[in-house]
Amino acid sequence: MRIKTMLSLVFVAIAVLLSACGQQGQQPSGSLDVKTQKPYFWKMVTTWPPNFPIFQEGVERFAKDVQTMSNNRLNIKVYAGGELVPPLQTFEAVSQGTVEVGHGAGYYWAGKIPAAQFFTAVPFGMNAQGMNAWLYAGGGIELYKEVYAPHNLVPFPMGNTGVQMGGWFNKKIESVDDLKGLKMRIPGLGGKVFAKAGGTPVLLPGGEIYTALDRNTIDATEWVGPYHDERLGLYRAAKYYYYPGWHEPGPVLELIVNKKAYDSLPDDLKKIIETAAASANIWMLSQFEANNLAALKRLKQEHNVEVIAFPDDVMKALHAYTKEVLAEESEKDATFKRVYENYQAFMEDNDAWNELSEAAYQKARALK
Repeated sequence: MRIKTMLSLVFVAIAVLLSACGQQGQQPSGSLDVKTQKPYFWKMVTTWPPNFPIFQEGVERFAKDVQTMSNNRLNIKVYAGGELVPPLQTFEAVSQGTVEVGHGAGYYWAGKIPAAQFFTAVPFGMNAQGMNAWLYAGGGIELYKEVYAPHNLVPFPMGNTGVQMGGWFNKKIESVDDLKGLKMRIPGLGGKVFAKAGGTPVLLPGGEIYTALDRNTIDATEWVGPYHDERLGLYRAAKYYYYPGWHEPGPVLELIVNKKAYDSLPDDLKKIIETAAASANIWMLSQFEANNLAALKRLKQEHNVEVIAFPDDVMKALHAYTKEVLAEESEKDATFKRVYENYQAFMEDNDAWNELSEAAYQKARALK
């Protein structure tokens, strides 16, 4: 009896062991396999100065969101501009695979991808609401990815400043002739339009703007808006603050991911990157909208900044120059022309709807 009992226990143990082995070999439906549970450790560089509010802050927030949503499977170490690579070398660092991720603005790479400027801002173009509509629902993102693919990059919208201010000047702008001979920090298509008006556009990263303006290396600069401009101390280097930001009515900031690194991820981590970038896109725009007015009041009341509207004649001239620039750039580059046509067609429809929606509502609100 004792031997039989022992044999029975052995058979039961073997049966349990075989059953357990069989269950381990069968992956439950919907669970993650060993490959997808692999942790990833990425580096991310930006074009922004260390601890820079909203921009760099939003990037850090994005990295934390990705880590949280992925349950520590995708960990991104963020480096501000200059900490790992120079700010304006972000594109090359990600494209070449030196790092996996970057954050900046598409018009910084206009020399490599002329059409990238449409995915940041077009002078007298769409505002943030229009840009989001085009990108997320009007086919813009599909074009965006197509244009960046030859450079081994996958782009995502990740941030927007809303309508910017027109910039800081050391002299009053009373006619378009006053722009002639001025050296101004102004990137992208806005810079080309400024050149048409007789000025000299200069491309500088955010961390170098104040020094250049203070030392008269440049005569004027645009940056973002009251909240950021106050933080940079631009009011100490120039006294005239112009509006509106004709050159950047709704500039999109971008996340760029090295394509090889992106393709190595399982689908759920790819979706987490997309979702976290979209969240940061809304968060950054909301921060600017919430903080700009208070900063503008401080600039006027505490720092005696003179806030001035550009004369109508200047706006009309810059608008005409914008049409010339877009036509000339389209003749030079077929991809630029194709993206321009898509952008323009969407903007015309968006403007037509806006006349009956946003613009009509603002007009109605003014009837007090």
